[in-house]
Formats: sequence, C-alpha cells, structure tokens
Amino acid sequence: MELQVNQLGVVKRNIQRADKSAVEKLAKFGVATIHEAMGRVGLMKPYMRPIYPQARICGTAVTALLQPGDNWMLHVAAEQIQEGDIVVAGCTADSTDGFFGELLATSFRAQGCKGLIIDGGVRDTAELEKMDFPVFSKAIHSKGTIKATLGSVNVPVICAGAVVYPGDVVIADHDGVVVVPAAKAQEVADAAEKREENEAIKRPQFEAGVLGLDLYKMREKLEKAGLQYID
Repeated sequence: MELQVNQLGVVKRNIQRADKSAVEKLAKFGVATIHEAMGRVGLMKPYMRPIYPQARICGTAVTALLQPGDNWMLHVAAEQIQEGDIVVAGCTADSTDGFFGELLATSFRAQGCKGLIIDGGVRDTAELEKMDFPVFSKAIHSKGTIKATLGSVNVPVICAGAVVYPGDVVIADHDGVVVVPAAKAQEVADAAEKREENEAIKRPQFEAGVLGLDLYKMREKLEKAGLQYID
C-alpha cells in the first residue's frame, strides 16, 4: 500500500492485520523494549501522552485521517473495527480540538476496540478513565468538533511523526507509543523477548552492586577516549 496521507474520501474495508499470536507476544513488552528491539525506530513524538497514568494498549491499527476540528471519520472508523483493534488517528493539519469523548469510546468498545491513539485532542477524560478506555493524545481539550468534511479510513497515515499502515501493531504505555509494521511483528516480538531475557540476567548483578562500567567492560574504551580521573 502506497503512502498517500492526503488520500480523502476513501474507506478500505479489507485490511491485512498483523498475526494475532505476534500481537499477543508484543503485548507482554513495554514500548522502550520494543523500540530498542526494532532498532530504535517506530516511536511517535513524545508529546503523545496517556490521559491517565495506568493506560496501556497493544493491538492492530484501524487508521483514520481526520480534518482539523472534524471528527466525522472517527464515526466512520467505528464500523471497520474488529476485536483487538486500536484506532489510530492522524490529521491533515495541526489540531488540538476535542475529537473524541465518552460516547464515541462507548461505541468503539462495543465493536471490540482496545483504545485510541490520536494526534489531536480528546475530552471527557474523567469518564474515559472510569471506563478504563486507554487514550493517548496530543492534548486534552474541551473544544468540540463538527462533522462536515471527508477524510479517510484505513489508509496510511502519519500520526505524531510515525507512519502507520492499517493492520500494523501499535503499543502504547507511559513511556510513549511505538508502531511495529505488520510484516515484522513476529520478528520484533522475538527480538523483544531476547532483550528481556538478557536484561533479566543483568538485573541481579546490578542488585549485587556490580557497576555498568565493569559489566559492560567500559573502562578500557573510556580510557582510550581520554577520560581522566582526578583525585
């Protein structure tokens, strides 16, 4: 699928989602681990924050391309949601209006949606927290939106600087949001597992007082780099 972020008036009904077992495996790991395991790529910009601290999600992307101040395409996207999906919404221009609230969350959840990632604003955050409906957004803003201008659903979008294709895996926690291409989901999940296993070996050594300087054999490299200790 070509990246056409300005492709408007289109709803793609049949998308290829990442393998379910790979998604389930990725759900075990945090954003930082997955980002590192994937080669330090895939992160959305750090202004994307959870609307409540314990929010965390992992699922397959149903994408929505919105117009500023217009949430029409979120209602259109609701029809395309399948169990385990996350709606990922980009916008054709910068906007922090409150595109999403408690009623849309109720609709999304009824279709099986696990949460929302939106490069825009949301409102009704107290109600969303009570529902335990995870949302990661650019802003919290009470300003309402209209339903007047077409965007698209299930086309590639740019959300907070990251390219997201329909069916990609999106993982979000308090450290941020990372996107894993559907075709690489199993490979990245396996790499994340190996990284976690490696960290589990190192953790007891740090707890015992071993320094990273010694564990990672940094001293010789630091000396060659010119580091000097002065007493």
